Amino acid sequence: MKKNIKFLLNFFTIFALFLNLNLAYAAGGDGGGDNYSNLYKEAKRLVLRAKKLEKKNKIEKAKKLYLKGYGKLEKAYAKDKKNPDILNYLGFVLRKTGDFEKAEKFYLKGLSFDSGHLGINEYLGELYVQTNRIELAKERLQVLNGCTCEEYKELKELIENN
Repeated sequence: MKKNIKFLLNFFTIFALFLNLNLAYAAGGDGGGDNYSNLYKEAKRLVLRAKKLEKKNKIEKAKKLYLKGYGKLEKAYAKDKKNPDILNYLGFVLRKTGDFEKAEKFYLKGLSFDSGHLGINEYLGELYVQTNRIELAKERLQVLNGCTCEEYKELKELIENN
């Protein structure tokens, strides 16, 4: 009799745990796969496509993609306000669409979470060049100094050409 009661207790405990895990999994899903990671990936894809269009001088098409990416980045940011990659792309898109002041705020916020973030340091430096603050751009370059990365090379070249 004791073995039967023990078996039933174990069975119901395991069953309850199983049921609880399934309910938790179902509740955690948002149905559309709109978690911030997917939103970020989709936004990044749009931004990279926009950059290619911009290089081909298709500015209006690029701007539309930047804005579409911005919408996804805003949603991702609402779910994760401390992600420097999301903040980097928010700043990038805003800079590319002409909102330098807001772009700078996102870049600086991103640096507060990761002061050595290569992308943010490069893009913030580019923003400083665009807004004629070369000394601040040189500070961003100094952060990247020693890195054998594209970000350092590109920012250095931009500063030297201005």
